[in-house]
Amino acid sequence: MSHGLIAAITFLAAVVNGALGYGFSSITVPLALLFLANRVLNPALVVIEVALNSYVLWTNRPSIAAVWRRVLPIVMGLAPGVVGGTLIVAHVHPAWLRLWTFVVLLPLILFQAAGYRRPLGSERLVGVLFGAALGVLYSVTTISGPPLAVMLSNQGFVLGEFRAALGLIRLAESSMTATSYLAAGLVTSDSLGLIPWIVPSVIVGVPIGAWLIRRIRAETFRRVCMSFDAWVVAFGLSALLRELHIVDSPASFLVLLAVIVIDVWLLRRFFAASRESGIRNPQSEIRNY
Repeated sequence: MSHGLIAAITFLAAVVNGALGYGFSSITVPLALLFLANRVLNPALVVIEVALNSYVLWTNRPSIAAVWRRVLPIVMGLAPGVVGGTLIVAHVHPAWLRLWTFVVLLPLILFQAAGYRRPLGSERLVGVLFGAALGVLYSVTTISGPPLAVMLSNQGFVLGEFRAALGLIRLAESSMTATSYLAAGLVTSDSLGLIPWIVPSVIVGVPIGAWLIRRIRAETFRRVCMSFDAWVVAFGLSALLRELHIVDSPASFLVLLAVIVIDVWLLRRFFAASRESGIRNPQSEIRNY
């Protein structure tokens, strides 16, 4: 994979992260996994995300006091999940790992694109279990934004509190995963060689995203990003079905076609609801994230 291509992909991802507070891995991983193995890509992204999540948390530090007790159970659940996920990355064949990464990510992205909400009652108990599952997901894929966004918005986190909670959890998971990767010997020269090409993209892209989100509706921007992600993941899944000889025909791309149909329907529903909301209240603005 060309270093210039990884720089371009991570620049796009950094713009999304600067705007929403998450999304760096959600954009980078589906695209980069078309060319790289998880065990090469993941360590580089995790190291970058330690710094990136520290920045998100710092910029939202006034809201930390209001959220840290509520997110502590999730943080406590992360550690065993991170260890389990690291073992998976170290021992599972790269192609099969990419396949299962896409299989897990696709429904998560579509759930978020659909605006799924269902507040949970026992927040502490669910938080620990959710944290363990999140630890596995993040350490295998370096992605946690979609399920975290659903979970935090379900529980009523909005605006500054949402971003502070996101920063706390993601700084914890990226720090734990970096330590776990180092202990497992996954931090190699191939991975570290990607970092000099990613850092400039992040430095330039994050401020652009923060500037951009002040000029467009946050929910519209988020929704378009989710559509892009869904189509990329569906393409990667379709391609891997042929590569692994699970579906040895162009029929493997029916997965991509199905996702496009579902996402176009979700997009039409979203924009119709937005227009209706605007007609009822011209001053209103959707600000879920």
